[in-house]
Amino acid sequence: MNPIPLQHIVIVGGGSAGWMAANMLAHQWGPRGARITLLESSDIGIIGVGEGSTPYLRQFFARLNISEAEWMPACNASYKCGIRFPNWSEVQGYESYVHPFFNQADLAIGSEFFTNACLRRRGSEVDANPQDFFIAAELARQRRAPHYLPRKDGKPSQATDYAYHFDAGLLGQFLRKHALKLGVSHLIGTVNQVRQLENGDIQSLQLADGTVLDGDLFIDCSGFRGLLINETLGEPFLSFADNLFNDRAIAIPTALPEDEDIPSETVSSALKHGWAWQIPLSHRFGNGYVYASSFVSDEEAERELRAFLGPAAEGQTARRLQMRVGRVAQHWRNNCLAIGLSQGFIEPLEATALMLIQFSVELFIAEMEQGQFSRQRQAPFNRRINQMFEGVRDYVVTHYQLNTREDSDYWRENRANRKISDRLASILEVWDRGGDFESELTRHGDDLMYIRPSWYCLLAGMGRFPARLQASKASPAPLGKEPARRSLEQMAQQFYGHRQYLQLLAQH
Repeated sequence: MNPIPLQHIVIVGGGSAGWMAANMLAHQWGPRGARITLLESSDIGIIGVGEGSTPYLRQFFARLNISEAEWMPACNASYKCGIRFPNWSEVQGYESYVHPFFNQADLAIGSEFFTNACLRRRGSEVDANPQDFFIAAELARQRRAPHYLPRKDGKPSQATDYAYHFDAGLLGQFLRKHALKLGVSHLIGTVNQVRQLENGDIQSLQLADGTVLDGDLFIDCSGFRGLLINETLGEPFLSFADNLFNDRAIAIPTALPEDEDIPSETVSSALKHGWAWQIPLSHRFGNGYVYASSFVSDEEAERELRAFLGPAAEGQTARRLQMRVGRVAQHWRNNCLAIGLSQGFIEPLEATALMLIQFSVELFIAEMEQGQFSRQRQAPFNRRINQMFEGVRDYVVTHYQLNTREDSDYWRENRANRKISDRLASILEVWDRGGDFESELTRHGDDLMYIRPSWYCLLAGMGRFPARLQASKASPAPLGKEPARRSLEQMAQQFYGHRQYLQLLAQH
């Protein structure tokens, strides 16, 4: 293997972002001579707003050759089959919808959902709620793990896709131990001064104890502060406040009943001024309320969350968090790469934080090697990461655009907000008039970030159907809700119970 010119990489900040970056870089470039140092302050805690992921995280652990049996019990992790959204819509039959992860087992029944969704948006009175057509939604309803029971005939089962819930603090600790095994150096200290060269590059960091850290590449994982990318290099931050109103969160843990199986979905329930998450770990629930401070005070939001959680929240301490929602203009500038909250953040509605971290580091590695470790790859890198942030933003904004609640100004103003991207406005317009939705999605291509089934599930699941259209007499016969659900119920019997499978993991 050829040596690389990045002889010393300095990561400023720990947490999920810092330790994920350290592991991926050490795995890729450590054997080729790169030295990696992670510096974190003992005075700064981990934000850890979200404790969920997308299925993309599976590739992270596969890349590092870390098995689920190794990391999941250590992080009190559980499986996630999708996200359920109760009370965002008041359309009859669509008061709750599920954004499932899609599987091979969906090819038969799931395909009927798309037929029904197209029929329904053109005026036919058919069932088009995704929770009635996808196996992941049924697994979550039955609280099952996304792993098949062993087949009696010994043949392999179909593959299923899924994500995880986890304790963010424990995940950081696990990744730190693994990074140290890969040779990453770990320092505790506080940056007092950042020294720069005439061309703007970062030359070194001077710590409070007098230590000087020189490096070839500096990775900013300092959180919302953006110590290197914002404070030192002056890279502008582009707020998404016009699109996404929420800027606060309150987190309260509650106990997990031991006499029930463990849920295998995230639940994101709409409340009066935002939405509340409930994330089941193997030992407790992580709960929180994401809201907009321009519509409700912190104190009132906490009272609303405690009332929603009921007696389970009594005596539990609430943790209040502030969010900087948006992104920097350039994530890679000079010899500095911003990763995690320093590069940007989109509220945790679709649990995309770790996905954005992972994707950014993986793309950085690929771009550096494609360009023979040249900074000429900065422009395509920054375009792609910005494309991803804006694609995720549009999908999250769509949830608010589709809401039909009338109980507060918060929901009405979200629905009426016209400060959305031209791309999203076009997607909604084509859907609403019964146009060629497939062609519309194809036209936007990779800019969407979310695949076709996700867009259909969101728009149909929230009950976004025009009332004025008339059904075609030549429409195909739809699959009814009851036969679809009966088939899914039978299929789900082939999967492990959630608690049962987690116990098997812990034993191995």
